[in-house]
Amino acid sequence: MPLRDEEFDDPDSPDDTDDPDDDDDTTDTVPCPHCRRPVYEDAERCPGCGWYLSREDAPRHRAWWLVLGVVAGLLVVLMWVVR
Repeated sequence: MPLRDEEFDDPDSPDDTDDPDDDDDTTDTVPCPHCRRPVYEDAERCPGCGWYLSREDAPRHRAWWLVLGVVAGLLVVLMWVVR
C-alpha cells in the first residue's frame, strides 16, 4: 500500500509555508500617501481612495489656463492678420 503525504511528515524538517524570512514581493504593502491605507507596492492607484500613487502613473491633464492662453493668443494673431 502506498504511503500518503501526511505519513511522510517529519517533525524535524522545516515547513516551507511557515518561513518568516520568505520575501514574497507580491505581498509587500506601503501606506497610501493620501489616505494612509495599505497598498501593494506594484499598484498604480489606491483601491481605497482611488488616487494615483505617483505623478508618473497619473494621466496628464492640461491646465485650463494654458488652453485659454493659447486660444487667446490665436485670437490676437487672427485679429492682427485680418486687419
